[in-house]
Amino acid sequence: MPAPKHDAPVSLDTLKAGVWKENPVFIMLLGLCPALAVSNTAVNSLAMGLASTFVLLGASFLISLFRNVIPKQVRIASYIIIIATFVTVVDYTIHALSLELYNALGAFIQLIVVNCMILGRCEAYASKHRVSTTMVNAVGMGAGFTLALFLVGSIREILGFGTFFGIPLFGPDFQVWAVFILPPGGFIVLSLWLVLFAAIQRKRDRMAAGKEGAYGS
Repeated sequence: MPAPKHDAPVSLDTLKAGVWKENPVFIMLLGLCPALAVSNTAVNSLAMGLASTFVLLGASFLISLFRNVIPKQVRIASYIIIIATFVTVVDYTIHALSLELYNALGAFIQLIVVNCMILGRCEAYASKHRVSTTMVNAVGMGAGFTLALFLVGSIREILGFGTFFGIPLFGPDFQVWAVFILPPGGFIVLSLWLVLFAAIQRKRDRMAAGKEGAYGS
């Protein structure tokens, strides 16, 4: 996972990187377990995305703040303890606010601790950058992760339940595609989004190469 230079200034590109160029799900293929397991509705997808974003922000802040204090020999164990602390906060908060949502997300709330997107950003970015840059990057990565889950969950809910955020979209004669609320549906929808993002990225690369060629000539 490439990391920007340590003295990289805070900019809009720092924020946008996680949404598009380094999207954790569609580009870097990280955090695929929750993207497939709990993204059967838009609500579940948003909840998991926001919960993961909260954990990423909190953990990144502390790790960046104490990056020069945490011994390198125990840095991974220290990161996991910090991440687990914020996961516990999220776990109890969701449990208190909505038992139905808590049951829907299941064990994947606790599994945020081992989400490679979060641990990877803590190791590759937060531990090497100052707090301001780290927080902007974490916001972008969290937004990209939430967006990816939401895009997958929305399609699955619309086709699998015929609803969007629980609101019926079609008439009573609509025949739902039950496969989309099952695990195979998650793989199908995710693969289609991956193909779309890859095609858009290739087109952008060709356009950039064309502009460089025009300037060079």
